[in-house]
Amino acid sequence: MTQSASRPILAFDIYGTLIDTDGVLDQLRGLVGDSAAAVSATWRDKQLEYAFRRGLMKTYRPFPVCTADALDYSLAAHGLALDRHARERLLAVYRELPAFDDARAALDELNAAGYRCFAFSNGTRDAVAGLLEHARIDAAFEGIVSCDEVSSFKPDPMVYAHLLQVADVAADAAWLVSGNPFDVIGARAAGLHAAWINRADAKVFDPWEFAPDATIGALTELPAVLAAVAA
Repeated sequence: MTQSASRPILAFDIYGTLIDTDGVLDQLRGLVGDSAAAVSATWRDKQLEYAFRRGLMKTYRPFPVCTADALDYSLAAHGLALDRHARERLLAVYRELPAFDDARAALDELNAAGYRCFAFSNGTRDAVAGLLEHARIDAAFEGIVSCDEVSSFKPDPMVYAHLLQVADVAADAAWLVSGNPFDVIGARAAGLHAAWINRADAKVFDPWEFAPDATIGALTELPAVLAAVAA
């Protein structure tokens, strides 16, 4: 039986929200030169596409498999080839991506205000734990909720239901915080509240029937948004 807390729980997406997937660029530049930005963008796009496909096809493979397959696609699409050692170095960097500059300060403020914070990701529990520890923000979280635990990916409604079950709250007592519009839409469709982190002014939210409850340009704006909602 779920129960609403006095404060909503906060479920933070990891890749693209707390952790910067462009953290691979330095390593990529050393390997593919001026193609680095294009390779990185294709890699990220295909990583998500492969997760979407596998979720729909019910042919689940863990997120690191989607990441590796997407890297191989991106290199091939840009006419590039890397030896096995270079490829493994890139995948190792993906396990040690940096946090965005605004992450720690925002999490510290939210923890001080008494919010229960969860890391909520397509990534496996071990991968997410490693990223949070490397970024030194692991202590901010009550727990990690991985979509791997239900063998599916966002935005499958099942993964949001799993989050609510783990956190032991009703949907209206939970906020998703994500930089990914598809994730925000998935959460809103499942009855959760959601804040969209739009760090790029040119980024456009999907014109669907599901919109974020709040749109912010940095994670450090989130405490004030939540306080205003509660007032």
